[in-house]
Amino acid sequence: MVVLTPSRVSAAFLAALIAGTALQVWLGWRQMGAARAHRERVPEPFAAEVSLAEHQKAADYSIARTRFARLECLVDALLLSVLTVGGGIAAVDAAWGRLHLPEPWLGVGVIVSVLLIMALVGLPFAAWRTFRLEAAFGFNRTTVGVFIADRLKGLLVGALLGGPLLLAALTLMQSAGARWWLYAWVLWLGFSLAVTWAWPAFIAPLFNRFSPLEDDSLRARIEALLARCGFASRGVFVIDGSRRSAHGNAYFTGFGRNKRIVFFDTLLERLGASEVEAVLAHELGHFRLRHIRQRLILSAAGALLGLALLAWLARRSAFYAGLGVPVASVHAALLLFMLVAPVFTFFATPLSAWWSRRHEFAADRFAAQYANSGELATALVKLYRDNATTLTPDPVASAFYDSHPPALVRIARLRELIPTPAR
Repeated sequence: MVVLTPSRVSAAFLAALIAGTALQVWLGWRQMGAARAHRERVPEPFAAEVSLAEHQKAADYSIARTRFARLECLVDALLLSVLTVGGGIAAVDAAWGRLHLPEPWLGVGVIVSVLLIMALVGLPFAAWRTFRLEAAFGFNRTTVGVFIADRLKGLLVGALLGGPLLLAALTLMQSAGARWWLYAWVLWLGFSLAVTWAWPAFIAPLFNRFSPLEDDSLRARIEALLARCGFASRGVFVIDGSRRSAHGNAYFTGFGRNKRIVFFDTLLERLGASEVEAVLAHELGHFRLRHIRQRLILSAAGALLGLALLAWLARRSAFYAGLGVPVASVHAALLLFMLVAPVFTFFATPLSAWWSRRHEFAADRFAAQYANSGELATALVKLYRDNATTLTPDPVASAFYDSHPPALVRIARLRELIPTPAR
């Protein structure tokens, strides 16, 4: 049995952080190399739909985004080191300790302060990404006013939703005994389901304007598709995505009787009715094939295991000392776990991405049964082109990160699903 000591905790954390950061930098280097290597030639299956200039724009966009992501990754790793083994959390904890607040209010103050520090460090990156990187390639439509308003609304929603949850979690950790993690899991599960249910009707409208689909012929076509698929929703809505970006998308949100189908206005501007129908059939495939339910179950299982591990670590003084916090407390345990756990779970990213790509292929097959796979392929090519998605990602980086199949593979499979006319 391995004995947990402060030095071993520090070594394991720093080794995982350095390895993960180095891996991200290396994968980014491969991705940029692939984009440069294929920049001067459009892949043959897309030659008729994507011009060389559009293909080169996608390559340059991929390189710029990857270069920026590598810098952000390095800064995040440095910040995390400073907060943990560098004593940052301990310093914040000591500052709040001078106020002599009781738990759980002391814990709320410490955790919120650290999260605000991280948000402030990330703010210049978000601004640069929006107003320089996205703008350089013609995608940004966000004004400074909208950018600031989004951040303030996000803080308000986070405080109203996350504040009570954090307070309840700390109270359970302190007062509910050895089985606090089970009660906390039930609390988290109920909170997650409630937010998922409330999001489309009460939270998302704070950030975007939702309008009923006005195109009568398209709405009738969509309603016919919903009937064929056995899907009931509270309506089909269009959001003003063009206020912030030129990128297009479609999704459905909520569960139970509060499900909504949502299209970005930028998507409807680009696609024909049959293409919109095919895209929606793909999204409905995720629902009918129970992909959403499977992900919720996996997320719940992961949360249960994570809370059980946190309960075990919270009883070990080496966990705190090895991560730069000399005084053990329930709020320090929760905060350290929140920050450190992603360092280790990052290495499971390829498995998660592989599972997601399987779901995407399955949803494509579903769409081919209830709509036209050729129209879905055409719609995806338009989205690849208009969103400047690289058609030639590095295979290793794609296998590690991508939740969707590479463009060449996905379009080839969709075209294989197109029915061949009987002779």
